[in-house]
Amino acid sequence: MTALKILFVVDGLWVGGTEQSLAAMLPYLLQAGIKPIIACFNHYPKEGVEDQVLRQGFDVRFLCGKGFISRVRELRRLIQLERPDLIHTALFKADVIGRLAAMGSSTAVMTSLVSLPYDPVRFRDPDINPSKLRGVQLVDAWTARYLTTHFHAVSHAAKAAAVSSMGVQPERITVIERGRDPDYFKQRTPEQRQQARLQLGLCEDDEVIVNVGRHEYAKGLPYLLAAMEKLIQRHPRLILLNAGRSGRLTPELERLRDKARLNGQVRFLGHRDDIPEILAAADLFVFPSVYEGLPGAVIEAMGLGLPIVASGIPSIRELVEENCNALLVKPASSSELGIAIERLLKDRERAMAFGRHSREIFEARFTLKQSASRMIELYHQVVALKNDKTRRN
Repeated sequence: MTALKILFVVDGLWVGGTEQSLAAMLPYLLQAGIKPIIACFNHYPKEGVEDQVLRQGFDVRFLCGKGFISRVRELRRLIQLERPDLIHTALFKADVIGRLAAMGSSTAVMTSLVSLPYDPVRFRDPDINPSKLRGVQLVDAWTARYLTTHFHAVSHAAKAAAVSSMGVQPERITVIERGRDPDYFKQRTPEQRQQARLQLGLCEDDEVIVNVGRHEYAKGLPYLLAAMEKLIQRHPRLILLNAGRSGRLTPELERLRDKARLNGQVRFLGHRDDIPEILAAADLFVFPSVYEGLPGAVIEAMGLGLPIVASGIPSIRELVEENCNALLVKPASSSELGIAIERLLKDRERAMAFGRHSREIFEARFTLKQSASRMIELYHQVVALKNDKTRRN
């Protein structure tokens, strides 16, 4: 394959799944003869993957512009200077700025569809201004349809959402799921489970649920706390560990925990860089999100070999095999969530079988090498598509 130069446009290299996936893929790009350049609008030196990427010697350009127009102009100058074969954007601001900056150039533009930003559920978020979100949707849709060469979707759910909410033609979207390093998210051993519990101050006979998710509406955490309030009456040694950044829902979650007197049973760990160790302590991974593009936390839990209880939303159904490694419940239903959790807590043999199958699914579908190989192939296809169109015009 011909060597490529790819300009990645992101807000910054912080703790989000998009940024972490990019950082994990960079070494594979070098091995494939691809030169990556990362353009960022913000510094995140104290958290996220920025320090990791810089220490590895990758080419990161921090753009100085503060306003929207100045960022478009600065990125346009960078495109003219570097003349990349492909511009790859992700997340709304970077998407729109990247598309506008590439206008008039011969460079191919690809956007990753990583979430469901205009899902009807999102409009029910009390922190969202529906009118403003509709305006954002119009801008996103127009620049997507007219200024983007091709799209990468992390799930079929994300693809379907782009078709329905932005009018993108389905043949312009390629679905490639994200992957994780199997040597980092590895099948846990009994010894690792014991050591993880010791480090977290847990006892061997505690029943431990782990959830990984920031404190935002999408993650459905109030429903999990409501389920915990009822479960604790029959499972006095039940403990919930939540690893995730504080957010708009943090005060409400703390209030719900305190009101239900779950201070000892519900522990908010904040953002953590040791997710595999936390997952290793769990009996069960629970994920009650009400909408997701592709929940990487579920993939990571499967890598550790954990049984899953989760909302039966489309993107999660794509990842798991219902009744084989996961029990799926109606979204936003604390009662169904509690029933499913209790089923697996009581049936340890079934839970262990679920966990073994989780690892099998992970190894078959979600390793980082598989995902990176498919992305590299897609990069070459999109550049060839753009070059062919340019020649015909």
